[in-house]
Amino acid sequence: MIEIKNVTKSYGGKKGIENITFNVNDGEIFAFIGHNGAGKTTLIKSIVGIHGFDSGEILINGKSIKDKPEECKKEMAFVPDNPELYENMKAIDFINFICDMYEIDQKTREENIKKYAKMFEIENSLNDPINSFSHGMKQKIALISALAHNPKVLIMDEPFVGLDPKAVYDIKEIMAEMTKEGKIIFFSTHILDVAEKLCSRVAIIKKGELVKVGSMEEIKGDKSLEKVFLELEN
Repeated sequence: MIEIKNVTKSYGGKKGIENITFNVNDGEIFAFIGHNGAGKTTLIKSIVGIHGFDSGEILINGKSIKDKPEECKKEMAFVPDNPELYENMKAIDFINFICDMYEIDQKTREENIKKYAKMFEIENSLNDPINSFSHGMKQKIALISALAHNPKVLIMDEPFVGLDPKAVYDIKEIMAEMTKEGKIIFFSTHILDVAEKLCSRVAIIKKGELVKVGSMEEIKGDKSLEKVFLELEN
C-alpha cells in the first residue's frame, strides 16, 4: 500500500502541492490526473524519494520514504515522463546496471530482460547505444529497466507518451498481470479514456490541491472521466 498523508511541498514560497491525502491499495491500478503544473510530478517525485516535502508522511508498504528511503526504493520502480538514461551506454548495459543496483540474480534478470525485450520488439537493439534511440525506444528501455527487478510498486509519469500503439497495448497487459499478483500501479496521464478503462480508482489534482479521489465509478458516475475532469477544471 502507498499511504500519502497530508503532504505539502513548496518551492521558494510557491505552493507545489498542499495537504494531499489518499491511499493506493495492493492490486490496484490508480490514475493521477490534472493539468500541466497541477502538482502531479511534484507528488510523484516525493513518493519515489527524488525530492523531499515540507510536511506530512508517505509510507510504502508501511515504511516511511523519509526515514527508510533505501528500503522503500527497493520495493519500487519509477518511469519518468522523459527518461534520462546514460546515453553513451548500450541499452543492455544500462538495464544490467539497474539490475545490479537492485541486486537481481543473473537468472531472473536474463528471463525478465528477454521477456520484455521480446514484448516491446527491441531484442535486436539491446546492443545499440542509447543515444541512437528515439524517445519511444528510450521509454521502452526505461520500462524494461523498471520491470526487470519485479517491483512491488510501479510508478509512472505519463507512461504512454511517445509510444507506438503496440507498446501501449503491451503496457496495459503488463499492468493487468502485475495487479493479479497484488502489485500496485500508480501513474499520471493525460489520456483520460485509457485511465477510465484501465483504472479502478482515480485522484484529480488542481492547482496543488486534491479535488476528487475515489473509485472510477464514484468519480465519473454516468459521465465520462473526461467530462468530469473538464467540469472540475472550469
